[in-house]
Amino acid sequence: MIHQTYAVLKAKQNALITRSNTVDETLYNGIYDRFIHPVLTKDHVPIEWRYDLSATSNPFFMERLMVNAVFNPGAIYFEGRHHLAVRVEGADRKSFFAMASSQSGIDQFRFDRIIDFDDIDPDETNRYDMRLVSHEDGHIYGIFCSEKKDLTQDDTTSAVATVGLVRTKDLVHWDRLPNVRTKSGQQRNVVLHPEFVDGCYGFYTRPQDGFIDVGNAGGIHFGLARDINNAVINDEVLIAEKRYHTVYEYKNGQGPAPIKTPKGWIHIAHGVRQTAAGLRYVIYAFATSLDDLTKVIRRPSGYLIAPFKGERIGDVSNVLFTNGLTEHNGTILIYYASSDSRIHVARTTIPKLMDYVFEGPEEVYRSHDATKQRAQLIQKNTMTKENNDGNNHR
Repeated sequence: MIHQTYAVLKAKQNALITRSNTVDETLYNGIYDRFIHPVLTKDHVPIEWRYDLSATSNPFFMERLMVNAVFNPGAIYFEGRHHLAVRVEGADRKSFFAMASSQSGIDQFRFDRIIDFDDIDPDETNRYDMRLVSHEDGHIYGIFCSEKKDLTQDDTTSAVATVGLVRTKDLVHWDRLPNVRTKSGQQRNVVLHPEFVDGCYGFYTRPQDGFIDVGNAGGIHFGLARDINNAVINDEVLIAEKRYHTVYEYKNGQGPAPIKTPKGWIHIAHGVRQTAAGLRYVIYAFATSLDDLTKVIRRPSGYLIAPFKGERIGDVSNVLFTNGLTEHNGTILIYYASSDSRIHVARTTIPKLMDYVFEGPEEVYRSHDATKQRAQLIQKNTMTKENNDGNNHR
């Protein structure tokens, strides 16, 4: 017999899932729309994934396997729906991947299934932050962080991050491939390029000296692997470095796979800086050449999206992080997590994103030059208003 409380919780959850999401008009900037509600929270996780429904074995209807947070989803538009490969973190700190989907991409997401695949490394302790990439070879790849204990250290907090790799053709059945190997001892935020590069598989990497600290190797790199079934990257070229007094001063990393446009590849990345309150994560953009993937051709000024309002509060506060976006009919949906706790979406278009990246002010790195940049905008707008007022009086 199913416990009577199940029907009550099911009704509450259905109301949460089926509610409409509307644009937050207080956050207008012309670049993208942000929305009132998150698209996924831990309360969206199916009751059947958390509770034992039996009144006999669970008389108090306790949550047997609690969920702490849902965040950092990979994303793909596939067969008429927007799909997210969500990082679901249990109360035990262990993460697992689960697919959720929605027709609109901005609301009414429902969890479909847990992602399961072969265990190839008994030392692997945690898996998280999967990127979904539809590759030219016909497969959809999931690239994620595979974490294990650092056996060279006695410290129980020491860990090693490497690159896990799976692939599918239907988002249901997943094949585990060997981990991607590089010369770096630690790798996080690795992303597969969606096209072949000189007959090879291209990867955006982020080699680092430690599990948390990037160290001297910091920045987004690019490297090639000849065989995806045994991916080895021998050379990594730095393409987007950390830089003093920017939003990516402390570290940065590729978010989703880049977007191909007529003017170049647009990259959505995360940048981190130190503050008196701790690390602050924001989302920023840059562009690389169509002819040379290692050549940055445009760096817009500052961040693209930063945590705001309730987004600033959570398990790891003051953090926005993205590793997934979808593109359909020119509309771009950027899925981002706030403070390692919940998932939101920002909606834009390819023309808007191109205008922001290629036509807007570029990063200038110095206050003196930033002051000139601002003064020029003010002067231009003053002249525009004067001309407009003069035309109105004719």
